[in-house]
Amino acid sequence: MGIKQEIQSEIIQAVETVKQINPMAGSITNSVTINLVANAQLAVGGSAAMVYLPDEAEFLAKTGGATYVNVGTLLPIYEKTLPHVAKVLHEAGKPWVLDPVAVGIGSLRTQLLKQFKVFKPTIIRGNASEIIALAGLWELDGGTDESNVRGVDSTDSVHAAKKAAIALAKWTGGAVAVSGETDLITDGSIIAISYGGSYFMEKITGAGCSLGGVAAVYAAAANPFIAALTASAVYNLAGKRAELKVDGPGSFQVQFLDELYKATAEEIANNPFDLEEV
Repeated sequence: MGIKQEIQSEIIQAVETVKQINPMAGSITNSVTINLVANAQLAVGGSAAMVYLPDEAEFLAKTGGATYVNVGTLLPIYEKTLPHVAKVLHEAGKPWVLDPVAVGIGSLRTQLLKQFKVFKPTIIRGNASEIIALAGLWELDGGTDESNVRGVDSTDSVHAAKKAAIALAKWTGGAVAVSGETDLITDGSIIAISYGGSYFMEKITGAGCSLGGVAAVYAAAANPFIAALTASAVYNLAGKRAELKVDGPGSFQVQFLDELYKATAEEIANNPFDLEEV
């Protein structure tokens, strides 16, 4: 069995395990996208709980399978909640996903993201500009002090974030997923490029955020690289299928959730991807 076949086998196992154990993936997430994050987690077979407060986040961090932390729309309480839960997760050795939304915008966001460096997220998911900016903030290779983040949008190509993604993955010992027209997923030693998706993903709010939430679901059942690749694969497959059945972003979002729910383990594993060694 070649390495690609081994990875496909692990993807199948991750998907089947999630559907069997229904892992809890608690989220401290973007209030703009909270509904889609929760529904996407449920659609792939996970269990969702959205929290804001430090004590509730700590409870989920200790008892859940994994945790999703998204800094999109910061609330004042997050200044206490986010560093606290990151520390709890790190000390407990629990998997967690960081989504550094709009990194470089605002002093509180910058301060929080700097603190996360020592807590080494299991998976980091962001667009190319966010990944490059986070590597810069953490003073790692491939990063820059000049943020090209425009709100939640990327102004860099996925390929441009390759060096930063590798550096971040090597630092954390986990995986990094760069989302874009194609997705780049790396654990610092191998890179996967996942294909598919839809034009409409740029026309709804929460496609990237919910991908991070789904990555957390799979992180409760697989190693970081497989979890991140599985999440990207099911998103690319569901997006591609949903686009064929709709003619606008509103109906796309509904159909997309349906396709996430209907995708089988074998179909997800067979969604096209290429591999390359670092």
